[in-house]
Amino acid sequence: MATRSFSTERQRRLGTELRRMREDSGMSIQEAADLMGTNRSHITNTELARFGISPDRVHTLAAHYSCPNTAYVEALAAMAGERSRGWWEEYRGHIASGGLDLAELEFHATSLRVFVAMHVPGLLQTEDYARAVIAETVPAWPAAEVRRRLSHRLRRRDILDREDPPACTFIIHEAALRLRFGTLDIMRTQLNVLIESSQRRNITVRIIPFSAGGFPLPGLTAMYASGPVPQLDTVQIDTASSSEFLDAHTQLSNYRVLMERITKAALPVKESREFIRTLAQSN
Repeated sequence: MATRSFSTERQRRLGTELRRMREDSGMSIQEAADLMGTNRSHITNTELARFGISPDRVHTLAAHYSCPNTAYVEALAAMAGERSRGWWEEYRGHIASGGLDLAELEFHATSLRVFVAMHVPGLLQTEDYARAVIAETVPAWPAAEVRRRLSHRLRRRDILDREDPPACTFIIHEAALRLRFGTLDIMRTQLNVLIESSQRRNITVRIIPFSAGGFPLPGLTAMYASGPVPQLDTVQIDTASSSEFLDAHTQLSNYRVLMERITKAALPVKESREFIRTLAQSN
């Protein structure tokens, strides 16, 4: 089997879950290889996402590992069966792999919970606001690179308009609404778009005002993406240069609690909408 020239975060996640399934069964790599009629390196390379795997082989491994969770196994088999290239692959070689993995994660998520403290969430940014945010990068990108990154960011928004959009909850701190990117007109338009977006059936926008005081993860941008089963949830965190993806069971459990605490600090939906409207009118 040919080794992949690169692997995506989603492919690596599939390999990680196959390793976890094997380890939970108490089976060694050699024992798994013997049962599958292959060698140790094949099992290792599959778990490291260097090799692909078919849905049938996922089912066979799950049977050997005596995995009792049918929904989990079917979700893994579905991941293994994905063959089409997502739109984000058009940007490979031009945008860091973390940005492509983020677009893929958003595309496959069943629901998203996003918290941002210092800027409007990427999925809700207007073109002018997004351009102003991208323009703040150090060192500054050439004009062609800015256009490419802007195009990628705007295409990510398409998931909100499809027939089966993920349910999205955006929790935004007041600081993000007051920190100006671009002109006052750009900010006013962005705030009005937030209000319009909050009225869509699949989008919830809630604001944490300064008056709420302290809260977990100040200054951090985090997204909790739900998979088809809880074991396949993922947390994405922005870093200075790209994205970090977390999927350990303890990490997921902790971030569920953190997201709940952050949500409790936010204003209710209607009050959040009025809060944004007041800020927009004052600009």
